[in-house]
Amino acid sequence: MADLLTPGLILAAAATFLFAGLVKGVTGMGLPTFAMAVLGSLVSPAAAAALLIVPSFVTNLWQLLAGPAFAGLARRLWPMMAGIVAGTFAGASLLASGDTGASTAALGATLVAYAAWSLLGRQPRAPARLERWASPIVGLATGLVTGATGVFVVPAVPYLQALDLEKDDLVQALGLSFTVSTLALAGALAVRGAYQVGDLAVSTFAVLPALAGMWLGQEIRRRVSPAAFRRWFLVGLLLLGAEMLLRPLF
Repeated sequence: MADLLTPGLILAAAATFLFAGLVKGVTGMGLPTFAMAVLGSLVSPAAAAALLIVPSFVTNLWQLLAGPAFAGLARRLWPMMAGIVAGTFAGASLLASGDTGASTAALGATLVAYAAWSLLGRQPRAPARLERWASPIVGLATGLVTGATGVFVVPAVPYLQALDLEKDDLVQALGLSFTVSTLALAGALAVRGAYQVGDLAVSTFAVLPALAGMWLGQEIRRRVSPAAFRRWFLVGLLLLGAEMLLRPLF
């Protein structure tokens, strides 16, 4: 990845992480999804994922540790986290394969599915009696999508929202899921030789614009409707995902 960087790409990456952090500051999520969507249209999804690792880890760890009930959530959700790790290592062969057309189309399909569900779908509910077997299955599916596309929101986010957690617990559970996904993705790419020490240094530089964007987003949150902002963000994500999905056809 470090060899591919040009002044123009560095500027584009900084702007991407600034806006991705802004989205996370306003809505509480969306940094890795937006960053992968934009960077995946500029470089290969594997290179975009390499850039994403450190800022995603830092911002999601912040979100994880800020919550009130880490130990309880970890005990409750560990089967899902184990599934995420296993699925990510299994699915990363596509992202690391160098088949840019297939991984870009997979990323586009994931973005379209997530944006469409968020815009149109009704909030599901997961009965407590189903959680024991549903958690590892959802984790495995999330890991497979993460390994193949670098995006870790599907189906983890709908599932965690369906558990009817308290607001603070939900935010912390999302932070736990995203942090585990980020670490698993880094490990899976490193095992396949798609993540190098130089990528870690480059990715670290993206933390500053991401954190600046988060601060700016928190300020904007006080002045705009988070619901309206999130709706237009999802519309943009839907259009970008559709373009990536259809790109290999032209």
